[in-house]
Amino acid sequence: MQPDAPPTSTSTANGADPIPAPPSPSIVATAPGQLRVIKRNGTVVTYDDDKIQVALTKAFLAVEGGTAAASSRIRELVAMLTEQVSGTFRRRLPSGGTIHIEEIQDQVELALMRSGEHKVARDYVLYREERARIRAANAAEDTTEAAVDAGFHVVAPDGSRLPLDVARIRTLVMEACEGLTDVDPERIIDEALANMYDGIAAEDVATSLLITARTLVEEEPNYTYVTARLLLDQLRTEALTFLGVDVATRGGVALATQTEMTEIYGQALAAFIDRGVELELLAPELKRFDVKRLGQALKPERDLQFTYLGLQTLYDRYFIHSNDTRFELPQVFFMRVAMGLAIQEDDPEARATEFYDLLSSFDYMSSTPTLFNAGTMRSQLSSCFLTTVSDDLDGIYSAIRDNAL
Repeated sequence: MQPDAPPTSTSTANGADPIPAPPSPSIVATAPGQLRVIKRNGTVVTYDDDKIQVALTKAFLAVEGGTAAASSRIRELVAMLTEQVSGTFRRRLPSGGTIHIEEIQDQVELALMRSGEHKVARDYVLYREERARIRAANAAEDTTEAAVDAGFHVVAPDGSRLPLDVARIRTLVMEACEGLTDVDPERIIDEALANMYDGIAAEDVATSLLITARTLVEEEPNYTYVTARLLLDQLRTEALTFLGVDVATRGGVALATQTEMTEIYGQALAAFIDRGVELELLAPELKRFDVKRLGQALKPERDLQFTYLGLQTLYDRYFIHSNDTRFELPQVFFMRVAMGLAIQEDDPEARATEFYDLLSSFDYMSSTPTLFNAGTMRSQLSSCFLTTVSDDLDGIYSAIRDNAL
C-alpha cells in the first residue's frame, strides 16, 4: 500500500493562482487537536457532528413516524442533543483525541434519557442490542466459513483425515456456556479456531478449546465451569470409546454431548462394571447389584456442578483407568463408591442410591482411600484407625511394633 500523497495544487483555466486541493481525509483525521473516531473495523475517521444528528433523527422518526421529519420541535431537539454529545467529548478531550464508536452511542443514550425522551432512548437501546446480536452472528458465521473454506482437516485416532466439524465445536461450546452469566461462547470458538490448522490431531482440537476457555478464568470466574464442561467432553470421548457404548462415532471415537448423556449414562455404568470386573479392577460383587435400577438413579446434570480444578483432580488421581485410559465418568465414579459402601447392606440398591445422592450432590464427600478403593479389588475404606497405647515405654514401642507388623 502506498502512503497518502501530499496535497497538490490545481490551476484555474485562465492561468490564475492555483487553488489548493483539499487535504487527504487521513491527514485530517490524524491532525493534532482533532477528535477522531475508531470504527468497529479498527479504522480511524474524523469526528463528524452530522452523523450524530442523522442517528438521532432516525431514532425519533422510528418512534414518532415519518411526519416528525417536518417538525421544528424535533429538529431543534436533535440539534440540542447533538451539541450536548459533542460538547461532552470536546470538554473531555480539549486537545483532541480518539473516541470509540461505542462511547459515542453511549453518550447518545445518556443525552436522550436526560432530556426525558425515555421511549426514544429505550428503542435506541434495543436497536443497538439487535445490531450487536446480528454482528455477533455474522462474525460467528464468518469464522465458521473461514475454517470450512480453508479446508481444514482433522487427523482422527484411527489415522483417517476428516473435515473439521465446526458445527459440533459450536454445539459443544454453546452447551458448555449454557446457564452461565458473563461468558462468551463466540469468543471461545473464534479464539480456538484461530489456533487450529489443517492436519490438526483430533485431541488437539479438544485441547485448543480447553486452553482457550481456561485462560479466561482470570477475567470471569464462571469460565471455570465452562472449562470443566469442555474437559468433561474429552473424558466422555475417552471413556465411551473404551467401553464401546453404543453412541455415534467419528474417526473411531465415540461422541456424545452432555444432553445425550441423559440416555447414555445408565449404559455407561453397566459397561463400566462389566469391563472393570473383566480387567480385575473392580470387585466381582458389584455385578450382583441391580445395575439397571442404579443406572436410572444417576443424575447426569450433576456433572455441571464441577469447577475445572475439581474435575481435573478427579481425572488425574481418582478415576479408574487401564493403560492410562480413563473409563470412569463422574456420576459412574460416585455410584461405584456408593456401591462399594453398600455391598454388605440388607438392601444394597437402596443404600447405594442414598450414598450416591449424598456424594454426587457434594453434601458429603468420603476420604481419599474410600474414593480410591470402594468397589475395587482392594476395598480399603479408612484413612486412619484408633488404637490404645499404654503410657509407658514398653507400651509405646510395643504399639509401634504391632502397627508396623
